[in-house]
Amino acid sequence: MSTPKPAEGAAAPADTAPVDTRDALEVLESEAKEWDKDAEIDRILKAFRLNAYAVLGLKPGAPESDIKNLYRKKSLLIHPDKTKNPLAPDAFDRLKKAQTELMDEKHRARLDEAIADARMLLMREMKLTVDSEELKTPEFEKKWDEKTVFVLVENEQRRRRQMKAQLQEEGREQRKQDEELEQRKKKRQHEEDWEKTRDQRIDSWRQFQKGKNGEPEKKKKKKLKPIG
Repeated sequence: MSTPKPAEGAAAPADTAPVDTRDALEVLESEAKEWDKDAEIDRILKAFRLNAYAVLGLKPGAPESDIKNLYRKKSLLIHPDKTKNPLAPDAFDRLKKAQTELMDEKHRARLDEAIADARMLLMREMKLTVDSEELKTPEFEKKWDEKTVFVLVENEQRRRRQMKAQLQEEGREQRKQDEELEQRKKKRQHEEDWEKTRDQRIDSWRQFQKGKNGEPEKKKKKKLKPIG
């Protein structure tokens, strides 16, 4: 029995899945960009947030122009509007905070000082000099990063203790001022109450004096002389 032939002009049966019309290379490039975004977001969130250089991915002491250029590049890469990664907003906020801190001269100076202190402490512990070859090794760089974290944590804890002590002192001073204010308020209220009753007190005094002056004089009792 022969198989019937399809009618002339009839469409062929749809026995294959729809083919993506985009170029394969374009798809790969898009996936690579998303991977780059995810990798950068992950790096930022894992960076030590007290070290703004680490958050931006810069070497300590980088010039202001590098800070601006790198921030612009990375902020465009991980902007929440340009990626579906749910962690993008948090990473973007940290990146922005790091850039703001490094653009602040005082904050950057304190950070540079802490990083320099970490290097000096590490060199002292390892008994190295400025001419030591070990300073150029990746091992020293890694230990320097670890020591920087230690120094920055210590500085932050000291800052918080100072802030707490300052707030406590301000609290004591505020309570003292409140007590003095309450004392003045009570004194002022007492003076006002005293002044309000002035006329009443004067009338009472006058009535007292009037009554005293109108009383008949009491006869003095004669003292009896002793007999004998």
